[in-house]
Order: sequence, then structure tokens, then C-alpha cells
Amino acid sequence: MAKPVLKKTAIALGWLALWQMASLIVHQSVLLAGPMESLRALGQMVVTADFWQTAAFTMLRIAGGFLLAFVLALAFGTLAHRFPLTGDILAPLVAAMKSVPVACFVVLLLVWAGSQNLTFIIVFLVAFPILYLNTREGLDRADGQLLEMARVFRMGSWRKLRYVYLPALLPSLVSGCQLALGMSWKSGVAAEVIGTPLHSIGQRLYFAKIYLEIDHLFAWTFVILLLSMLFESVFLALLNWAARRMEGTDDIRM
Repeated sequence: MAKPVLKKTAIALGWLALWQMASLIVHQSVLLAGPMESLRALGQMVVTADFWQTAAFTMLRIAGGFLLAFVLALAFGTLAHRFPLTGDILAPLVAAMKSVPVACFVVLLLVWAGSQNLTFIIVFLVAFPILYLNTREGLDRADGQLLEMARVFRMGSWRKLRYVYLPALLPSLVSGCQLALGMSWKSGVAAEVIGTPLHSIGQRLYFAKIYLEIDHLFAWTFVILLLSMLFESVFLALLNWAARRMEGTDDIRM
């Protein structure tokens, strides 16, 4: 256990050293602030109430958009698996959500919904097609022979879900969640930079660019990474726990 931690720590310190060397070579903080300058800026920010309000604003909206996408993707993915016509009807909408650039959605939503609701809706639009398609893919992988056996022995819907569909669904769903979580933070903060809703991380990044506060830009980037990792760890741990309760197994390999 200690060796992987030491290895990761050494790699992180190595990258920090390269970052510090690059900042010393550039020798212009308005172009490339070093790690110490960025940490100093972060230390100045975390003691203010505005920092926590800003972090909470973005965190809650990204988490809310992702969770809504997760629930609806499970529901509609299951319907599409059970009733193929549902999948055919949803196919053009899902294709549009996958293909249309985030910037196009942002411009439309700024007109329709305003900037304060922008992050929540953009995250939903980005996460839903990923989770929906992975849900369908996982359910479609269910073993046909096991399903036939379940029908022969008249297995109930709950036991069929627990012993046939869940083992097929989980690997695909976990993979989709990992991808969707990363994309949610990228798209959500990018939408905030464009729409600049009040008290959002995206607005702070935009101001950092305007005022050439590169140390603050790196500090907020670190905050985004930390919040993203925290939310992903908590969500996947809860998903793992719920699946173990349903499946009755020791663990899900993620």
C-alpha cells in the first residue's frame, strides 16, 4: 500500500518541479505563475466566504445536472432496451445532444433560461447521452441463455434484475459514469466561462483572464480538479455500495 502512494507522490512532485522550472525560465507571472504563487493565491482565497459560495454554486449545479442525467438515463435506457421503438424515437435527440457543440447550447440557453441555470442544464445535456448509451449497451449484453433459464423457471422481475441484468449492466455503467463525470466538469465550467453566471468558478476564471491573474487561474483550476475528484470518488463509492447491496457480492471492480 505504501509503495503506490510513494510512487504517486514522487510523480506529482516531479511534475511540480518541472512546473516551477518552467515558471522560472519564463520569469513572467502574467504568462506562467509557479506552483508556489498559485498556492499562495489559493491560500488567500480559501479564507474568504466568497470562495466557498463560489465553489458551492458550481459544485451543486454540476452535481445536480449529473444526478438528473444519471436517473433519467437509467430510466430511458431501460425503456429503450425493453421497447426498441422507444430507442428509435430517442435516437435523433440523443444524436443531437452528442454532436451539437456545447457553445451552441450555451448561446441558446442564455436566451431561454438565463445564466444562473446554465451550468445545470449544460451538464445534463452532456452527461445524459453518455449514460443513456452505456445503460443500453450494458442491458443488451445480458446473457441470453440466463434470460431463457429465468423464463423457464419463472424467475421474478427483481431476481432477474439482480442476477442477470445487474452483472451485465454494472461494468458499462461504471465506465460511463467515469467518462460522464469528467465531461460534466469540463463542459459545466466551460459554460460558466462563456455565460459568467454570478458566484461561479467560471466567472472567476474569466476575471482571472481579464485581469491577468494567472496565479488565481491556476488556483481555481486546482479547486476544480479537487472538487471533481471528490465528487467522482463519493459517487462511485455510493454506486459500488448500492450494487453490492443488490447483487450480494463483495465488490465491483472499477
